[in-house]
Amino acid sequence: MVNGIISPMVTPLLSDNLSLDVNGVNRLIEHIITGGVHGLFILGTTGEATSLSYKTREQLIVESCKIVNKRLPVFVGISDTSIEESLNLASIAHKAGASAVVTAPPFYYGLGQEELFKYYWSLADQLPLPLFLYNMPSHTKVNIDRETVVRLAEHKNIIGLKDSSANTVYFQSLCYLLKSKDDFTLLVGPEEITSETVLMGGNGGVNGGSNLFPKLYVELYKATIAKDFARINILQNLVMEIATKVYTLGSYGSSYLKGMKGALAALGIIEANIAPPFNTFEEKEMTEVVKNIKRIEIEIAKVL
Repeated sequence: MVNGIISPMVTPLLSDNLSLDVNGVNRLIEHIITGGVHGLFILGTTGEATSLSYKTREQLIVESCKIVNKRLPVFVGISDTSIEESLNLASIAHKAGASAVVTAPPFYYGLGQEELFKYYWSLADQLPLPLFLYNMPSHTKVNIDRETVVRLAEHKNIIGLKDSSANTVYFQSLCYLLKSKDDFTLLVGPEEITSETVLMGGNGGVNGGSNLFPKLYVELYKATIAKDFARINILQNLVMEIATKVYTLGSYGSSYLKGMKGALAALGIIEANIAPPFNTFEEKEMTEVVKNIKRIEIEIAKVL
C-alpha cells in the first residue's frame, strides 16, 4: 500500500535535448527528497518517457535508483507499444533496485476492454516487480474501464492504479468498488484534484508540481488527511496558482512540459531542455514563467 505524494520526476537533459543530465538528475532528486515526498516516479508523462531513447531511459533508471539509494520507493514507467520492451525496462528496474513499475495501455492500436485485461494480466504474470496500472486516456485514447480495473485488482502482482483522466466520478466509483481491497492503491495524477480525491478515499497524488515545490504538496496531503479545511484552502490556492500561471502559458499542447522545465530552470535546479518533438519556451514566454514562479515561490514561503 502506497500513501502520500509521489513525485513524477521530469527528466533533466543536456543542451543536445537528447542526453541525460546526470548532475541535473542528482540535484532534482535531492531537492524532491528534501521536500518530504513519499515516492519517486520516473519515466512517466512528466518525464517525457515516450520521447526518450531506450538508452536514455535505461540510464535514468540506473542513475535514479543509485542516487535514491533506498531512501524512498522508486516507481519506473515501462509504458510501450511492445510488451517485450516493457519487460526489458522492468528487468533493468528490478536489477537497479526499483520498488514497482507503472504502465499505461499500449497506444496506437485501440484495444477493447477484454484485450486490455488479457494484456495486463499477461504482463503482470511475467514482471519481476509489482505493477501499477496507469489510466491516461487523453494520451493513449484508451480508458481502463472501472470493471476492468476491478478484475485486474485480483491479480496478486497488480497493486494499484494511477488515474490521470481527471474524471472524479470515475475515481469515486473506483474508491467505492475497491473499498474492500485495502492492499490496492488508488492515486490521482492531476494535482488540482488531489485533495478532493484523498477525501473521497484515494491514497494520494502523483503530482508534477512536486518537482518544483515538493513540500507544498506534502503539506496539502497532510492537511487533507487531518481534514484541516482552512489549511487545505490556503495550500490549494497555491497549487492552483502553479497550475494556471506555469502550466498553461502559450497555445501549445506541450505547455505543461515547457512550463514545468522552464520553472525548474528559473529556480536553478535543472536546465529547461526538452526532448524532441518539443522545444523550450521562447524568450517572451520564459520571461513570464520566471516572473510567475518567483512570485509563487515567495507566496509559498509565507505559509510553509
